[in-house]
Amino acid sequence: MSLASCSYLPFGKKKDEDPSKTAKKTDSATAKTSARGEAEEVKEPQMGDIKVIDGIEYIYTRNRKYMLTPYEPPYVWVRKDQYKPGIGESLSFSVGGSGGPTKKERDDLEKRIAKLEEELKKKGIQPGNVYPTQMGSLPVGLGYMPGLISFEYPSPKMKRRIIVLPVTDQTNYKSEGLGELATKRLISRLESTGTVICVDPNTLNIRGSYFDAANARKMNNDFGIQAILKTTLSDVYTSSSRIEGKDENETSFAMSKLAIDIFNTETGRTMKQLSGRNPISLSREKGDLSSEKAKIKAIDLAIEMIAEDVLKTVLSVDWHSRIASIEGTKVYINAGRLSGLEKGKVLEVYAPGEEVIDPKTKQPLGRKKGAFKGELEVVELFGVDASWAKMNTGGSFSSSDLVYVKQISSGL
Repeated sequence: MSLASCSYLPFGKKKDEDPSKTAKKTDSATAKTSARGEAEEVKEPQMGDIKVIDGIEYIYTRNRKYMLTPYEPPYVWVRKDQYKPGIGESLSFSVGGSGGPTKKERDDLEKRIAKLEEELKKKGIQPGNVYPTQMGSLPVGLGYMPGLISFEYPSPKMKRRIIVLPVTDQTNYKSEGLGELATKRLISRLESTGTVICVDPNTLNIRGSYFDAANARKMNNDFGIQAILKTTLSDVYTSSSRIEGKDENETSFAMSKLAIDIFNTETGRTMKQLSGRNPISLSREKGDLSSEKAKIKAIDLAIEMIAEDVLKTVLSVDWHSRIASIEGTKVYINAGRLSGLEKGKVLEVYAPGEEVIDPKTKQPLGRKKGAFKGELEVVELFGVDASWAKMNTGGSFSSSDLVYVKQISSGL
């Protein structure tokens, strides 16, 4: 999860003002003189308040950098198109817990947003913003941090198949199996968004390195694997303390670092290298097994810090699948319900294209589409992730041909 600079946030309080000073200034400014000379009460903005300036909506919300960077104000005005649940809302507070927005508060916020949009439409003003079209939620359990990842789902809305290799454990806690734990947490976190399918590499019968050019091409063409995630867990440290005479419960904090290399199977190259560390203050655990719980929370937080960037990178790759076989008029596709296909979906069929090489760097840029062969229409979904389609146009299809979801023009 990337942390945006507060420089884009309008109406923010000055950094060098602490909350107590700001409160005093606010109190002195609450009395505003009206046109008739009477004192008019000016209320401080509350979390979720909305204002419109030049047709642009702004939300008064928690500052995502407040708990991570010194001297940041706790609340700021944020453009609605840039608003998303931040660190303070999605990580540090449990649902309905103290300090965080309750379900009722979130529902009220949504109602106020909807009401404002209706008022803007009546006035002929179009809200100048874009909304996230999909939200992924994190399962809550021992050590899991309740949170949300927001992202814009690209078109077509098809799940990308990826491989998450076992996390390499470079910590001093190898006997505790943190690498295996991090692997399961990372897979669960990514799959919970509904945008990817994590394929078990042991089911592919791949010999040799997964990063070998021939193996990468085979995974991409035959199995529809579009990316491989190679992850390393390191720098896991804990700190525990107990206040004698005041508190018998031990309080622990932990930190961890996750580094992920995202490998594109089509080009045979690394698309992006990401790394994230958890905010130590958010890993606080107290009581029995506080040290172990803090380590788990630190790993979850580190995953949360980079999960959105991982998704954006993976989803930037065009989705495609393959014709599995042809029986009479039925064309079987090795993708179906799980991948996001629906009955009636139109697919374009292309022959495998040639690889394009950059003449200067000599590095592969990817494969272009081959000759266009025609269109198919999905008739039935069956099995876990398979379907069959009928021919709409064209012909001479073969089991090596690739299929892409046909883009419907919006007419704009």
